[in-house]
Amino acid sequence: MMYADENVIRIKHDVLYEVAKLAFEGQLESGRDHIAMELIPGPTPQFRCCIYKEREIIRQRVRLAEGKAPGSEDDGNVIQVISSACEDCPISSYTVTENCQNCIGKACINACKFGAIRMGRHRSHIDASKCKECGKCADACPYNAIAHLKRPCKFSCPVDAITYDENGISVIDKEKCIRCGKCIHSCPFGAIGSKTYIVDVIEALKSGKKVYAMAAPATEGQFGRDITMASWKNAMKELGFDDFYDVGLGGDMTAAYEAEEWAEAYKEGKKKVTSCCPAFVNMVRLHYPQLAECVSTTVSPMCAVSRLIKAKEPDAITVFIGPCLAKKSEVVDQKIPGNADYVLTYSELRAIMRAKGIALQPCGNDDQIASTYGKRFANSGGVTEAVLQSLKETGEDIDAKVYRANGAAECKKALLLLRAAKLPEDFVEGMICDGGCVGGPSAFKDQMKFRKDRDELIQQADNREIHENLEDYDMDSFSMHRE
Repeated sequence: MMYADENVIRIKHDVLYEVAKLAFEGQLESGRDHIAMELIPGPTPQFRCCIYKEREIIRQRVRLAEGKAPGSEDDGNVIQVISSACEDCPISSYTVTENCQNCIGKACINACKFGAIRMGRHRSHIDASKCKECGKCADACPYNAIAHLKRPCKFSCPVDAITYDENGISVIDKEKCIRCGKCIHSCPFGAIGSKTYIVDVIEALKSGKKVYAMAAPATEGQFGRDITMASWKNAMKELGFDDFYDVGLGGDMTAAYEAEEWAEAYKEGKKKVTSCCPAFVNMVRLHYPQLAECVSTTVSPMCAVSRLIKAKEPDAITVFIGPCLAKKSEVVDQKIPGNADYVLTYSELRAIMRAKGIALQPCGNDDQIASTYGKRFANSGGVTEAVLQSLKETGEDIDAKVYRANGAAECKKALLLLRAAKLPEDFVEGMICDGGCVGGPSAFKDQMKFRKDRDELIQQADNREIHENLEDYDMDSFSMHRE
């Protein structure tokens, strides 16, 4: 998958691998300080001005890999700015281009109330230390010679959660951030990352406790048509997990209970929004709090499978694997009882596998525990199709109309309409990532590149009905609601 930070992804993955390797060896405490020297041996820098800055960035990345904030202050957010890397980004977002005619009218200077603009020999210049980014100069210039260069991280954030401090370092407002992770790969300096649970998971695997792996429905197809859920199960057991679950099963569970909730709300004239996408739930919770009661009380597929496992093994540790960073916030911020204990992205898990010399191997597609509807939960519109199918299976005769919000912009539009009581649909399926979970920020491949493989693998799955598929599981042994 192509990202703006493509050239620094390798160093990100190398840090994760080094931390995982030392954690398995029990030498992280004594060896963490040597990682920077090993990855940046010098004497010439690889990416930045000098090896000393590069090594400091590595040190901050090591802290993130250990689940800590990169600096001395930690606001608790899973998404963090690596300040040493962010320093390389241009501070001023307004710049004078070569279109400047150095005109006599000096409209830009007259418009600036902060004395940030001065005339140069050939064109005007903006003093970044004085500029307040009000945009008055750009509006006043008759030649449109002043460009507004939004930082990629700020431009990508769908909820305006990113600002700059007095030194020009990006700041993420935890009270606005929905943990979607869109800013991470948009930064060409690799200056934004997320805390990981790598060390916690490795310690759990080494502890002798029952540890279960759970792969997101988005996993199917991302690693090729030969890498099936059976491939994942074999690799996870080799890694040390006691067992492995396809969270598509959780999709079936969620669809069945969400259908009951939709039917009840429909009869009462109430509108509901889905709770499967944690970034969408965060958007409602932080930006549209008056709609909090509209969020479905049914737990996400991740939580559903975790509760299923813990109903059988109360002391079990559950680890979710997928392309979503907001899932980490579902565990940390939303604190839903019985939820997954840890969340790993594909790159984080692959670092753990690499440290143990384990790789996914081709395998037959005969280990299926989810219906095709549960597996499609990861696609935009998949939740809707599954819930409507469940309503059909249970004989609920309701003419439910659903707003399928694909991407952050569509989610905001749907919530604005709902808040203004102008939403014609009965329910909203909210997916912050374009295309659904398959378009998550930590996806292994671009969704368009693996869609054919994904469709082929899902078509091979057992096409049982949702409720028939759940008959093998004791659904009465745990609650499917968020509280």
